[in-house]
Amino acid sequence: MTKLPLLIAALAFVALLLGLLIHQPAVWQPAAVLAAVSFAFGMRSVQALKTYQYTAWIIVAVVTGMIYPAAFTHWGTFDLRNKWLILVIIQLVMFGMGIQMSIRDFSGLATTGKGVAIGLLCHFSVMPLMGLLLTRIVHFDPEIAAGIILIGSCSSGLASNVMVYLAKANLVLSVVVTAMATLAAPFLTPLLLKLLAGTLIEIKFVNMMMEIIKIVIVPIFAALLHDYLKTASVPGIRTVRAVVCLSTIWLAVLALGGWAYIEVNVPSTALRQFLEIGSFLLGAVLVGFIYHQLAKRNPKLDDWMPYLSMFGIIYFTAVTTAAGRDNLLQVGFLLFITSVIHNGAGYFFGYWLSRLFGLDKNSARTIAFEVGLQNGGMASGLAGSMGKLGTLGLPAAVFSPWMNISGSILANYWRRQPTTEVPKVEDVAPIQVSEKLV
Repeated sequence: MTKLPLLIAALAFVALLLGLLIHQPAVWQPAAVLAAVSFAFGMRSVQALKTYQYTAWIIVAVVTGMIYPAAFTHWGTFDLRNKWLILVIIQLVMFGMGIQMSIRDFSGLATTGKGVAIGLLCHFSVMPLMGLLLTRIVHFDPEIAAGIILIGSCSSGLASNVMVYLAKANLVLSVVVTAMATLAAPFLTPLLLKLLAGTLIEIKFVNMMMEIIKIVIVPIFAALLHDYLKTASVPGIRTVRAVVCLSTIWLAVLALGGWAYIEVNVPSTALRQFLEIGSFLLGAVLVGFIYHQLAKRNPKLDDWMPYLSMFGIIYFTAVTTAAGRDNLLQVGFLLFITSVIHNGAGYFFGYWLSRLFGLDKNSARTIAFEVGLQNGGMASGLAGSMGKLGTLGLPAAVFSPWMNISGSILANYWRRQPTTEVPKVEDVAPIQVSEKLV
């Protein structure tokens, strides 16, 4: 029975070819979706393909969004690209990723300082500049070109930690670089986008910084609060409960008209933004506390969260593909080639610049992943918050599947080519990473 989905996929593929041959969309369109879905299910039964199953579901989202775009732009009168819906979903994605992080991850900074500095320098220079170079060579529409620079300017995602784990490289260094890049993103991402893409689209630096804090920092803060409460002292728990009570009261006041009052009676834009971010952080405390109580009752909840992150990214991919279908039909192939070059440049320069700066081979392999793999969810979330999911967010929808494929291939290759160097302490520290994020 485990091979049945592959058989269905094969039959659907035959129907797809037949439908194309006789020019019958009513035949080949559903056959294409059925083939993609069945193959994604069937990959579980093939050992060599298991690590690519998540990527297969991303491809399902792309195929379905291209063939049936209307199903992923509106449900009745409801717009699936609604700014608040996108914000909530991307926060759930980041929260699910944050659950895989731990406060103790930051303790590795003391032993990996040089590697972290090199990783951050390479990540926030190589990828945005490579994105700019590619947009100068291939003349995309301004918003799509800005999207390429955007994904190059985002932080690395947790998928890089999984690839480093699979490659048996320096996992502690990877986790710390990812954590520090995430913390640096609210400032560096809008700065880089302003400098490199400011002539392509309007960049409001402060507004984008606020959006990144809401999209990335707030949900990860909630996840880290859950981690803190696992080992918190009694006074620490009491403090958190007091803040939870304050958060509940404040958010209730906002919901009952307080925010409308602030918008009318607080003339300072900076103060309103400060109150908005403060409210989101108080909401994060409430969410983190509630989640911790649920996780205590159901310890498997943490294991389920990566699936929520994957679902959110698949949702974004489908909606982005549907919204940008016409653009993809025109530039999809060029975008794919661009993603291959951009991603490959990250691996190449990440590795060799690290070696040039004196890092060992395992650490250089780690930096290669940290530079080459971007946080596509963050790029999609920012594009959605700006109302440009079908243009600015389009590169993320194309780049993300390829990054997962190439990362898995490179990780498995390096896993079979272990270095002869003696591992350092930080190479073997006990860090846990969920392979569900691949």
